Amino acid sequence: MYDILVRSHSGLRWIALILLVVAIVNALGARTKGIYVKKDKMINLFAMVFIHVQVTLGLIMYFQSPRVNFVEGWMKSPQLRFFGMEHIAMMILAAVLLTIGRKKAEKESNPNNKHRKIFMWYTICLVIIFLAIPWPFRQALGITTWM
Repeated sequence: MYDILVRSHSGLRWIALILLVVAIVNALGARTKGIYVKKDKMINLFAMVFIHVQVTLGLIMYFQSPRVNFVEGWMKSPQLRFFGMEHIAMMILAAVLLTIGRKKAEKESNPNNKHRKIFMWYTICLVIIFLAIPWPFRQALGITTWM
């Protein structure tokens, strides 16, 4: 079961990241057009939904993962600290900020301001997510592959 969760979480990450980038590019391109149509709303919504799915899968994995181990001195181990605290905290933070940003944008009456807020909040979330991904080049984490 854990292997299925890891593969799902790893594979869906690309869809979530692509949707987030599409939402950012869409907001950047449309922020001066003066319109906010259903397509814009759906792109932003799907990006948020997929980030929430990722966080949900991550939370399920958090309680099953052998990489999360709160042994004595776990804060001194880069790998245990990353998976036990940093990764999950940053991803939850990104999902919360994404949700807040989308809600603030939806409350705006000016379409340009909606796009501007989506661009700003979603870009901040994308940066946080990129920092929290256990990339294979982060050797201290013991990650050697994309899965």
